[in-house]
Amino acid sequence: MKIRLLLATALAAVATLSFAAPDKPECIAGAKPGGGFDLTCKLAQQGLQEAKLIANPMRITYMPGGVGAVAMNAVVGQRPSDGNAIVAFSGGSLLNIAQGKFGKWTENDVRWIAAIGTDYGCVSVRADSPYKTLKDLMTAIKADPTKVAIGGGGTVGSQDWTKTATLAKQIGVDPKALRYVSFEGNGEVTTALLGGHIQAGSGDVSADLPQHKAGKIRILAVYADKRLPGDAANIPTAKEAGYDFTWPIIRGFYVAPKISDADYKFWLDSFTKLLASKDFLALRDQRDLYPFNLTGAELDAYVKKTVADYRKIADEYGLIQK
Repeated sequence: MKIRLLLATALAAVATLSFAAPDKPECIAGAKPGGGFDLTCKLAQQGLQEAKLIANPMRITYMPGGVGAVAMNAVVGQRPSDGNAIVAFSGGSLLNIAQGKFGKWTENDVRWIAAIGTDYGCVSVRADSPYKTLKDLMTAIKADPTKVAIGGGGTVGSQDWTKTATLAKQIGVDPKALRYVSFEGNGEVTTALLGGHIQAGSGDVSADLPQHKAGKIRILAVYADKRLPGDAANIPTAKEAGYDFTWPIIRGFYVAPKISDADYKFWLDSFTKLLASKDFLALRDQRDLYPFNLTGAELDAYVKKTVADYRKIADEYGLIQK
């Protein structure tokens, strides 16, 4: 009897340890500090620690390059069994995977954990612009695309370019005819817009909303299914203007492909609990992200469908790297 009791106790201890929080929790951000990946990691770091879902402090490791390509290469290629680390991803990561910019790694080479929120694409003009609505802007582009300079972060194939190209196609304009001006990031786009160097900016709601609220720029439309809450409630969607177009920019995490099922379950359970927490929802609101909660199999299905859709767009525009 004693032997059986000791065995049962030992097995229970092993089970507890196998589902214990990682000793050295880490969040890998695929860019320099200060960007969207950093925001995503810091949100998980604060949320998991304050909810006491991890026992030890979570460190953030920065691996800039390729909108997450360097980070995925490091985790899949060098740390495939490391259950300590979660890796931040974004909608931009999925677009680059679809275009083949992650090299040999694809959406099938990692285990998807959780999407914890989303931003949305938008299009903005200067506050004194003659374009009062998205329809005004698209009418001008259709009349003569060379006369409307549209700025965005990244070159041809980036999210900002793809958003603009997809809308242009809906009005029968060849994306190659667009006068697209490439910038390093959203800050530069806003500066160019305020300076009158471009007539419109392709960006994200979280980045443009402060300038919109300050009366310096005007967001013509958000690329969401329905109007957003809070300070963006009075901004129409592209659908309201007659364009069948949405562009969520989700933020979330994946883990290495060969971590144990116990480690995977720990992260999955932790994020499931976190997303149900009112305290976490408040943290997300503070970072100007909107609800988008998917975990485990649901997120895996979403990611694979989204990448497949992006591949069709990339193939249509000749953007897939072989």
